[in-house]
Amino acid sequence: MGRVFLRFLMLCFLAGCLLADGYSQRQHRRQSKKKEEPSQVIRQKTLVVIDERLSVIRDAPSPYAFPIQRMRRGRVVVLKAVQNVDGVKYYQIQAGNISGWVQSDAFVIAGEKSEEMRLLRLIQGSKGFDKIERVALFLKHFPNSDLRSAALLLFGDLLEEAAENLSKEASRRLDQVEMRSSSARIESFYLNYSGLDRYRRLGAVFLFNPKTKSYHYDGQAWKEILDKYPNSQEAKEAKQRMEALKQKMEQPEN
Repeated sequence: MGRVFLRFLMLCFLAGCLLADGYSQRQHRRQSKKKEEPSQVIRQKTLVVIDERLSVIRDAPSPYAFPIQRMRRGRVVVLKAVQNVDGVKYYQIQAGNISGWVQSDAFVIAGEKSEEMRLLRLIQGSKGFDKIERVALFLKHFPNSDLRSAALLLFGDLLEEAAENLSKEASRRLDQVEMRSSSARIESFYLNYSGLDRYRRLGAVFLFNPKTKSYHYDGQAWKEILDKYPNSQEAKEAKQRMEALKQKMEQPEN
């Protein structure tokens, strides 16, 4: 994953420079008296929650305003208006039948190239399932990105790494004696293991080798690279991943 991370890091560095400049400007503004700019009604756009730590809907554009609801990561809402308060940008959003104000840093505007860097920077700083979920959001909401092939390779590698951890976890939690007492096959318990659910909701599928009692990512992201980006630098690596997957699924019992 080294080269993929390097490309992401380069983009994140650029994004960091832009964000640092914005932060400096906000700090300068906060030294003066608090100022509220008039809200701007804009053409409706689709927003996607990428940072649930900031995704609180409030009844006014202020961190001290009454909280209405906190949104989960991946929630899609509609942007209605924008207002800057003391150097912090707030979006007025419509989420179902709920309307309110949320700090803009909680979102990306789906499909807008200028928004890619912020999400990539957040991905670079994430770990575990959080990282996987944010890469999935990138792939879903930025389908025309120039970095899609790199993101697909990263997504597949992260899922194969997760498969190894899930294999150990399932073998530890699934009771072998209880499974043998059931009329269902052993692999049915592994394929219905609850730890797989959140990955399946992202569209990720894990195959199961009953001989080694191990999961493996099915490689759909790598297949997309080979189908759509055969001349990319990621295609060679994707081919190697698919060959390795075939060997893992044919691996006999240890």
